[in-house]
Amino acid sequence: MNFAIIGATGNVGRTTIKVLEKSKIKIDNLFLVASEKSAGNKLVFKQKEIIIEQLEKYDFSKAEITIFAAGSEIAKKWAPQASKKTIVIDNSKYFRMDKDVPLVVAEVNPHDLMNHNNIIANPNCSTIQLMLPLKPLHDKYKIKRVVVSTYQAVSGAGKESVDELFSQTKDYLDNKKINSRNFTKQIAFNLIPHIDSFVDDGYTKEEWKMENETKKILDKTIGLTATCVRVPVKTSHSESVNIEFENEYDLEKVKKILVNAPGCKVVDENKDGGYITPLEAEGDYSTFISRIRKDHSNNKALNMWIVSDNLLKGAALNTVQIAECLMKKKKEV
Repeated sequence: MNFAIIGATGNVGRTTIKVLEKSKIKIDNLFLVASEKSAGNKLVFKQKEIIIEQLEKYDFSKAEITIFAAGSEIAKKWAPQASKKTIVIDNSKYFRMDKDVPLVVAEVNPHDLMNHNNIIANPNCSTIQLMLPLKPLHDKYKIKRVVVSTYQAVSGAGKESVDELFSQTKDYLDNKKINSRNFTKQIAFNLIPHIDSFVDDGYTKEEWKMENETKKILDKTIGLTATCVRVPVKTSHSESVNIEFENEYDLEKVKKILVNAPGCKVVDENKDGGYITPLEAEGDYSTFISRIRKDHSNNKALNMWIVSDNLLKGAALNTVQIAECLMKKKKEV
C-alpha cells in the first residue's frame, strides 16, 4: 500500500508521519508533498530520508490513500481532483458538513466509511475528543443535551501561533511591548474567548462546528452549546462538559462505561492531582476523562473533564485510524 501526505511539513503533517511510523499498516512507499517553498527538502520516515515533492507537480495516482493536512484552501483546490485517483482523508473543515462526505471518528462511526466517494472528512479536534466518551453513554442512556466549554491549545492554530505564544511570553517576562499577530489579543498569560471567525447569534465557527459535527456524527437530535476559548497552552485541548440524559442514570455504571470506552482512559481520583492536565496528555494516544461527577442541579445530568492531544487524536491519529479502518474493510471484502 502506498500512502501520501499533503502538507507534510506542517504541525499535523509531521505528526502524521510519526503516527504512521507506529501504525501496523504496511507501507510500501510514502510520498511527502508540500508547497514549492518546501519542495526538495527531506523528512525522515522509518530511518529513510524522503524528498518532499511539490504539490503542483505531484501525481496523485501514486498512492492509494492520501492524507490532506494542509488547510481548507488546499483541500478545496486539490482534493476533488485527487479523489479521482486516490482515497482522500482530509483534515480541514472544508468537506465536514458536505452531505455526501462521511465525517468519521474511528471508534465512533466507522460504518459511515461504507458510503464514501473517495473523500472522507476528519472532524474538528475539539469535536473528536468529545465524541469518544459521548458515543457509549449515548448508546446506553440517550443524550438529550450537552454544554461544553473548551480550553484549546495554541498548536490548534498552527506553528506560527505556537511561536507567538513563546515570543510573547519572553517579551512579557522581559517587560517588552507585546504585539499580537495571529491572535486578536495577547495570548501569553491570558485567555481569549474567540476561536475562528464569528457567525450568527454571537457564536464563533469553532462553536458552530462542535454543534453541527456532533449532530452529523452521533445523533441529529442532540442539543449542544459550546463556548470555545484559546488558552496559553502549547498542546492538548481540554473540555469541561455537562451531559444531560433523557432519564436518570447510575454514576457507577457511567464510570464503568467510560473505563471501557475505546480510545479513552479514565483518571479520576478525588484527591490532589487525581486528574489529567494538558501537559500530561501531550504525546499520548488516549483521550483522558477526569472529574466525573453528578450535576447537583439536575439529577439527569453529569459533569466531566476531557483532555486530549489535539495534534494526535484531534488530527493525525484519527486520520491514520480511518486509514486502518479502510484497510480492514478492504481485507474483509
